[in-house]
Amino acid sequence: MLEKRLRNKTLQQRLVTPQEAATWIQNGMTVGLSGFTQAGDAKAVPRALVERVKKSGESFKINVYTGASIGSEVDGVMAEAGIIHRRLPFQAEKRMRSKINSGELLYIDQHLSHTAEQVRAGALGAIDIAIVEAVAVTEEGYIVPTTSVGNSCIFVEKAKEVIVELNLAQPLALEGVHDLYDVGPQGKRQPIPLTGVDQRLGTQAIPVPLEKIRGIVITDELDTTSPIVQPDEETAVMAEHLIAFLRGEVKAGRLPKTLAPLQSGIGSVANAVFHGFLTSEFTDLEVYSEVLQDAVFDLLDAGKIRFASGCSITLSPQKTKQVLPNFEKYKERLVLRPQEISNHPEIIRRLGLIAINTALEVDIYGNVNSTHVMGTNMMNGIGGSGDFARNARLGIFVTKSVAKGGTISSIVPFVSHVDHTEHDVDIIVTEQGIADLRGLSPRERARLIIENCAHPDYRPQLRAYFEEACQRGGQTPHVLEKAFSWHIRYQKEGTMLEKKSEETAVEVGIK
Repeated sequence: MLEKRLRNKTLQQRLVTPQEAATWIQNGMTVGLSGFTQAGDAKAVPRALVERVKKSGESFKINVYTGASIGSEVDGVMAEAGIIHRRLPFQAEKRMRSKINSGELLYIDQHLSHTAEQVRAGALGAIDIAIVEAVAVTEEGYIVPTTSVGNSCIFVEKAKEVIVELNLAQPLALEGVHDLYDVGPQGKRQPIPLTGVDQRLGTQAIPVPLEKIRGIVITDELDTTSPIVQPDEETAVMAEHLIAFLRGEVKAGRLPKTLAPLQSGIGSVANAVFHGFLTSEFTDLEVYSEVLQDAVFDLLDAGKIRFASGCSITLSPQKTKQVLPNFEKYKERLVLRPQEISNHPEIIRRLGLIAINTALEVDIYGNVNSTHVMGTNMMNGIGGSGDFARNARLGIFVTKSVAKGGTISSIVPFVSHVDHTEHDVDIIVTEQGIADLRGLSPRERARLIIENCAHPDYRPQLRAYFEEACQRGGQTPHVLEKAFSWHIRYQKEGTMLEKKSEETAVEVGIK
């Protein structure tokens, strides 16, 4: 069985335990880990490292670079043990989030297409060790990734040493699904010759000199599954709004009947909205995205999606049991690429993607906050939403109009943190409606977002703010002393809603 997975005889002599491999990681090192949204992440060696540091009590800090988020059993335990000095480019783990927001570790929030470029240029310092999960190692000693590619290729290329976690739990059917293309150094590279979602450019395994692979660790553990919330009434309505809009674009001749390649961000809301295509008339769809979630496989099963290209496969527990044991049935309709290819602006613009991502909050002019709660506390990171929104044919952001039982409005006068400026946002969708911002001035956008996307409870406040701002004038009118008053009110009173005075209450018949 092992010989089917580890085919190079020289490397068969380099089998080590996770504990031995962990001793090679020293204080102050920079470690590149495979993994993208809890998929295909290195698991055993990082956990063994945590146990080593706990037992020894040594003063120990490392920099941890990944593709995106990795499993909570890895990110969480490393954060809890206090061994991380610097983390990039994305995370989604509550213990790590707590450490970031308390200032106990440094977090660099990056566009996911940028990390490989900065590693290649040496701007992030040297990668001392890369730890990469593999489903197999070829006769040449090349590494076949598992359920994600992420930044594994560039980490392996630039690392001084490589540790391979050969995971027997991952299905061998994954071999052949990867397309690993190296863009080369800036200033010397050629155009990326990708003109179709199903096109393949590169190799199926990561090339690596045999002498660079220091050890092989055998593991037997599936990825951490994603707790994706199923579609609810509000997300179903949001999907209806989006489908109706796309139907109108087809009727107007701006989109073909098969639409354009679709991208959907990670998360329950985007996944649920994507589910709306199941009951639509659209078929022969293509997906060019980062993460292939449950909805993509549901659409593949329903015959709605012709082909899907991604960077990782991240599934719920139930969907994992359906997909992985039967991966052969999907293999010819999928490809997994490095994230600098899945998120590359050149390809996103060329293919003319429809990008659907999630917002935390949106302001009346169309600026979007994807990352910071109340402008200060990091949630997860910008991820790839910026790569897609700025370069897509249609940059769409979805969010429920209110949060926390209605005490928070997702539509505010001014976002408390800007990840996507109004210039990169084409469409806003909430369960209340849709706002097509293309070709509109700031004042036109404000009126449309307030009336179409805001919750009815908050529309009077938004109208009052906008009217007062317009009286002061300006291309993008604001009342600066009140721009963040909603956030301040929530922090002080636990709600963004203004309290009605007794006189106002009497006038409207409340008392």
